[in-house]
Amino acid sequence: MPCGVVVVGECGWQVAAATSAGTYLCSSSAVNESAVCASVKSLPDRFVCYLSPLAVSNLSRDEALSLAQRISKNCPLNVTHRGITGERAPSSPRREELQVASSLVRKFEHFPPAVLRALGQAAVGLSISDIENGISDEDLEASIPVLGEVRGWNAEQSSTIINKLLSSGYQILDGQSLAKLGSLVAGLNSSTLQSLAPEVILEAIKLPEFVQQMVTLPSALKMTFVEKISSSVDHPADLVKYIPDALASYIPKSLLVFGEEKPNIQDLNSKMWTQEQAAVFFSDVIKTEPDFSRLSQSVLQGFTCAAANEMEAERFQELAKVMKKKNVKLGGEQLSCLVKMVTLRGIPKDLDNYPKDLLLFLSPSDYAVTGGCRQYFTKIGKANLDVLQRESSQRKELLLEALACLKIPGTQVNEEDAEILGRLVCDLGGEYIRSSGGTLLKQLSQCESLLPDQEEAIRSVISSGNTTFGPPVAWSAFTLNELSGLIPVFDHSILQKIPRNALTLWLKNFAHESPLSREQLATIVEELLPSRHKRADGCPPDKKITETVLNDDLMPTYYTPEELRACLKNVSLENHLSQILTYAFTTQQLAVLKRILDETYPDGYPASLLPKLGPLVSFIAPEVISKWKITSVDMLAALLKNQPPNDQASAVIKRYLGLGNALNAPALDAIGTRYVCLLNAAELNMIDPSSLKKTSLNPSACSQMTKDILYAKAKRAFSDQHYLPAYYELIEPYLGGAPAVDLRALSKDNVNMTVSTLAKLRRDSLMSLTPSDVQKLMGTNLHDLVKWQNKSPIREWVQTQKQSELDKLHIGLTGGTQEGYINIVTPKFQPPSSAPLGAVAMTFHLLPALLISFLMTLVLS
Repeated sequence: MPCGVVVVGECGWQVAAATSAGTYLCSSSAVNESAVCASVKSLPDRFVCYLSPLAVSNLSRDEALSLAQRISKNCPLNVTHRGITGERAPSSPRREELQVASSLVRKFEHFPPAVLRALGQAAVGLSISDIENGISDEDLEASIPVLGEVRGWNAEQSSTIINKLLSSGYQILDGQSLAKLGSLVAGLNSSTLQSLAPEVILEAIKLPEFVQQMVTLPSALKMTFVEKISSSVDHPADLVKYIPDALASYIPKSLLVFGEEKPNIQDLNSKMWTQEQAAVFFSDVIKTEPDFSRLSQSVLQGFTCAAANEMEAERFQELAKVMKKKNVKLGGEQLSCLVKMVTLRGIPKDLDNYPKDLLLFLSPSDYAVTGGCRQYFTKIGKANLDVLQRESSQRKELLLEALACLKIPGTQVNEEDAEILGRLVCDLGGEYIRSSGGTLLKQLSQCESLLPDQEEAIRSVISSGNTTFGPPVAWSAFTLNELSGLIPVFDHSILQKIPRNALTLWLKNFAHESPLSREQLATIVEELLPSRHKRADGCPPDKKITETVLNDDLMPTYYTPEELRACLKNVSLENHLSQILTYAFTTQQLAVLKRILDETYPDGYPASLLPKLGPLVSFIAPEVISKWKITSVDMLAALLKNQPPNDQASAVIKRYLGLGNALNAPALDAIGTRYVCLLNAAELNMIDPSSLKKTSLNPSACSQMTKDILYAKAKRAFSDQHYLPAYYELIEPYLGGAPAVDLRALSKDNVNMTVSTLAKLRRDSLMSLTPSDVQKLMGTNLHDLVKWQNKSPIREWVQTQKQSELDKLHIGLTGGTQEGYINIVTPKFQPPSSAPLGAVAMTFHLLPALLISFLMTLVLS
C-alpha cells in the first residue's frame, strides 16, 4: 500500500505512520515517485512535520498548498545549524524541511499574494529565479507581511527580495515600515540602514516582533543598528535599557563606562556581554550592588583585579563564592588574581565553595585541609585546564603530582584513574596512550589540541581494534559521535575501514554539533566520494543537480570532482553559491567550483557575486582581487569572514580602501585583530580616533610601528575617560605602543597590570621603568614577575636593575646588578663590530669601577 515517508528527528529513523486508513511502516527505499502517497492527505498533523521530499513530489498544486498550510500551522521551526560547517544560524530550517519547501514551491511558476500567503513558511523554498521572475513588484510589496514572517531565509534570498523592493520604489519612512520587513531585514545593506533617521530605528526596536529578527543579522548590520541607536541615547544606562538583547555584545566598550551614573543592575543582568565589555563596567557594578547573588553570570565574568583590590576581604570571598554558584568562566589572568585575593589571609578551609578552576593555581598541599589529593585531582580533572598554557611549568607539575597521587604504576592508566585525571589526560605522552589501550580515548577526544607523538599513538591504538569501541570496521555513527574530537587525527588507513553508512549518517546527523571545521569535515567527504571510473562525457543521468540536491549539505559526497564539473554546467551557480559553500567540499571540488565561475565570468566576477565567494577567496590570486569592485563594508566583511590567507586578505583591504571607502568602525570591525597588522602606516593614519573608540582591536602581535600609531590614536579616543577606572580596560590592548611617561602616569591609578601585558610593552619603555614603577603598575600581580624572570624581555629588564632595588620588592627576584657591577644588554640593532655581540645579554663584572669606561669602548669598537 502506498504511503508517505515519515522521518522522525535528525537521526533519520523510519516510523510507523498511523492514519485513518491504518498503520503503514514506510522506508525511503520502499517508496517510488509513482507510488507516493494518497495517504499524505490523511496523515495526522503531528506527522506532516517529518515528511521527506519524495512524499510530496507527486502532489497537485492544491494539495501542495493545503499541505503547506498544515506545515505552517503545526510545525514549529527548530533552532538548528545551517550547513555542514556547524556555523550557528538561529531559526534555520533543517535540511529535510528545506527540501520539502522547495518541492512544494516547484509546483508553481508564478507567486501572487494568495499563493505566497498559502505557502507560508514553505516560501523559504523560493529560488532566486522565483523571486526575480515569478513575483511582480506589486505582488512582492503586497506580500511583505507574509514573507516577513518566514524564518530561515538565506543571505541571497533576503537580499534579493529587499533589493527588488527598494528598486521598485518601496520606502522605509518610519519604524512601522522598517518593522514590517520582519525577517527580511537581514537583506538590508549597511549603507541603506545608515541612511535612515535614528528615530526610525528607535521606533522599530520598540516592537517585540521586530526585535526577534535581530538575532540572525550579519555583524555589519548589527554594528550599524547599535551605532544608530547609540547616536540618539545620551547615557550608558539608557543605551543598555533600549538596546535589543541580540545587539548588546556589539556595543563599543567605551559606551559602557558609567562614571558618576549609577548602572541599572536589572538591565545589565538581562543582556549577554563579552568578557571585555563586562570588565569595563564591573567596578561600577560591585560598588553599587550590595547583593552579589543578584548579578548574572555574564556580568560576573568581567571580574578585574583593580576592582577586587578596593573590596574588603569578606566581601571579596562572598563574591568569589557567588562566582562558583553561577558557574562563571574566568580567564587565566583573572583566576591568578582571584587565587591571590582568596588566599591573602591563608588557605580557606572551604575551598570547595570557590570556583573549581581556582585549584589549578594551588597544589594538593594547599587543598589538604579541605580534602585528600585524590579529591583534589578529581576536581582538577573537571576544571578548565586550558587557562594554563600547554607547556607551562604549572601544567607539567600538576600532571606529575596527579600521577604520584593516584600511584599509577608505569605508563598504564586504568579507566577509573582516567576518569579522575579528566582533562589532564590531554598532557599524557604517547607511551601512556599506547600502554593504556583505548582507556584514554574518550578523554583525549575532548582535548583542544594534541601533539604529533600523541596523535601517532592514538592512530596506533585505534588501528589495533583492541578498544571498547571495537575495530573501525564495526563502528556506527554513534561511535563516531563519541570520538568526534579525534576525527582530525584519523588518517586514510583508519577512515577507509569505517563503514560508509556510518560516516554518512554521522555527517548527516552529528556533524553540525561537532567542533570540526569545514576543512576537517572535508577529509571525511574525501573518503565518501564515489569510486572513480573512466571519465565519461557529460553528467550521469542519475547525478542531475536539482533544487533538492542544492539544499542537501551532503551534496559533496555525491560527486567526484569530474562529475561535479560536468553536472554543474547547466546550473545557475551564483544563485546557490553562498549556501553550498557552507558544505564540506574537498579542495579539488572547490577548485572545480572556482573554475566554473571563471568560465561563466571570463571578464571578471560581477560585484553581486563577491560577497558569496566564502572559502573560494583563498583560491584567488591577489592581483585578481585588486581589480574587484569592493564598494561596501558589507562586502568587505563577507570577503574576510572565512579568514583567507594574509595575501588575499591584504589585497581585499587595499582594494576596499583604494576605492575611497572609509576605514570607519564597521570596517575596522570587519578587519579585526586578525588582519589589523596588515595595514601599513598610511592606512593606519586614515583611522579617525572616534572610529577606534567604537571598535575593539588588540594589536599586541603587530609591528612596533603599528602599535605606536594605534596607541596614539587610542589615547586620543579615550582621553575624555582617562580619569575613570574603566580607562585602563579601554587602553590596555594598545599599551604596546605607550611611552614610559604614560606608563608612569598609569602606575598611580591602581591598574594591576598583568605580567603578560608588561612583557608586551615597548622595549625602550619597559627598560626605563624602575622596580618601584613596576610595583605600582602590577599591584596584586607583582608576584607573577618571578615566574617570568627567565623569559625575555622580563629577563633583560631584571638584568638592568640594581639587585638592591629588586630586593625591595620582596618577591625573590634575582639577576640584577650588584653594587660595583654593571650589566650591558645587547641592543636590538646590529652593533658596529665585525664580531656581533649576539642576542643574549652579556654581563661584564668590572672591578674596579675606573676600568668600566675603557672596557666598554674596547668591546664596542
